[in-house]
Amino acid sequence: MNIRISNARILTMADGMKLTEGEIWIRGKRIAYIGDGTNADLACRGKERDRIVWDREIDAKRNLIMPGFKNAHTHSAMTFLRSYADDLPLQAWLNDRVFPMEAKLTGDDIRLLTKLAVLEYLTSGVTAFFDMYLTPETIAQAAEETGMRCVQTGAVNNFSQSTELVEEMYRKLNQEDSLNSYRIGFHAEYTCDKSLLERVSDLSHKYEAPVYTHNSETKREVEDCIERSGMTPTQYLDSLGLFDYGGGGYHCVWLNDTDIEIFKRRGMHVITNPASNLKLASGIAPIQRYVNAGLNVAVGTDGPASNNCLDMFREMFLVAGLSKYLEQDAAAMDADKVLYMATAGGAAAMGLHDCDMLAEGKYADLIMIDLAQPNMQPIHHITKNLVYSGSKQNVKMTMVNGEILYEDGSFHIGESPEVLYREAAKIVEGIKKAI
Repeated sequence: MNIRISNARILTMADGMKLTEGEIWIRGKRIAYIGDGTNADLACRGKERDRIVWDREIDAKRNLIMPGFKNAHTHSAMTFLRSYADDLPLQAWLNDRVFPMEAKLTGDDIRLLTKLAVLEYLTSGVTAFFDMYLTPETIAQAAEETGMRCVQTGAVNNFSQSTELVEEMYRKLNQEDSLNSYRIGFHAEYTCDKSLLERVSDLSHKYEAPVYTHNSETKREVEDCIERSGMTPTQYLDSLGLFDYGGGGYHCVWLNDTDIEIFKRRGMHVITNPASNLKLASGIAPIQRYVNAGLNVAVGTDGPASNNCLDMFREMFLVAGLSKYLEQDAAAMDADKVLYMATAGGAAAMGLHDCDMLAEGKYADLIMIDLAQPNMQPIHHITKNLVYSGSKQNVKMTMVNGEILYEDGSFHIGESPEVLYREAAKIVEGIKKAI
């Protein structure tokens, strides 16, 4: 489709947090033009401007157009466990409640439950999610069927998946101009024996590819790894060559100075999940320390069983607020830095370099923020408003790959939300009866 959005405030993130006013053109999947309209002929590439036929023209009414949020860590299909096992310690939550339910899931269940998560992502202005779950093929299918951009990473551990599956998905899903992509990864140090970790390392070296995993989420995880290996998870995994080509760590609540140095030297990304870490009492990640060390930080929600909502606005506020509390400094963790983490920082961590900002030739992954809501007024600093007072109610439109998937409370993903709700409820009831 050819879509023209005019009369907009535009935050491209190509020039820091500088705002412009004007219009943006989408031709097919990509952005063709951003500007005030006076130099628009340049976007026509030698053709007459009046030859462009707009399938739709949108008056933004001076609302904000910006890059979509990148949910840089989640387990989408765990929507079926939302509120099922709350208020339990992490290990009891996993071993006694989560794992037995997950064992009954089918691939088709995961496809449908992922679609339910996609609905929530769209209402939160998320245009891409970084998923780690059980059946990557059906997750990719859910992304294709809904029009959502999805990056996956391997969830291999001692009990599920395999390095053979990780390699198969790496080769299959990393196709040019696709909504789907895949990164090498494993669940965590504490769920993988040494021989399995070595096989993942071999795979990383074979493809010269980065590796992603849960890392130092809890104090106990770190202490147990030191007891087993004499090293922290970061140091132990690095000693096996797993980070020779970079990668990223999910949570990273308990990194020490040596760990941070390894992250810096290897060019690794920190993906923080503050709401999940709070709910599971895992701790508060020292994000200001990571930023001061020069690490790229991205933001994720974690899964809907441990969060329990998939709301990037809440995550942004917590990144800023918890950092200020931890540092005992109200000036710590500037809101603009947090907004960058939730958008361009996430894109960097996910390898989405073609949709990290708004620019000609980039994929049209963008959102419209309704500024005519009480929580956005008055407008002193739009970016500060987004982090400190913004909410899902402000997401007026979510576009992925040039297609409007959500607008003014309505979804355009080829499937009725009500049908997805009913099917998800059926899956849950069926599993409960089976265990």
